[in-house]
Amino acid sequence: MPFVAILMGSDSDLLTLQGTFDVLKKLDISFEVRVTSAHRTPAATHDYVVDADKRGCAVFICAAGLAAHLAGVVAGTTIKPVIGIPIDGGPLKGMDALLSTVQMPGGIPVATVAIGKAGAKNAAYLAAQMLSLSDPEVAKRIQAERDQNAKDVLAKNEGLQEKIGG
Repeated sequence: MPFVAILMGSDSDLLTLQGTFDVLKKLDISFEVRVTSAHRTPAATHDYVVDADKRGCAVFICAAGLAAHLAGVVAGTTIKPVIGIPIDGGPLKGMDALLSTVQMPGGIPVATVAIGKAGAKNAAYLAAQMLSLSDPEVAKRIQAERDQNAKDVLAKNEGLQEKIGG
């Protein structure tokens, strides 16, 4: 069964990635989580990616801050889609991680989402959309959530004029 592999450069990224986990759980998508570093544990990172690939990983999500080379290292190891989440830490508040993640050489793409928590959620949705290409049930769950989100937004309009005195 296809699954999503979520790698993070440090366990300090767990709080940011909670949205990733929550979205994948809500959409009933299997995933694994590992702390692994492009710099501190390069051999272990490589070994995990190769193993996950063999076991049916369909998409890799990689979160890292600062130099943020994790997604690039993973993309250089697999031909499966890789989504990079720049973590919003350090003195540059994630801008360094964003540039490190998005500026990949031609031929080794990394789909890059927003810095921080919004990006963490969107990485899960993007992975789900990738899986939905070959799994109509995942597509139905994504569409149902989008439909519910639209209803929720429209419901907030009811009574809005009364609240603002219009």
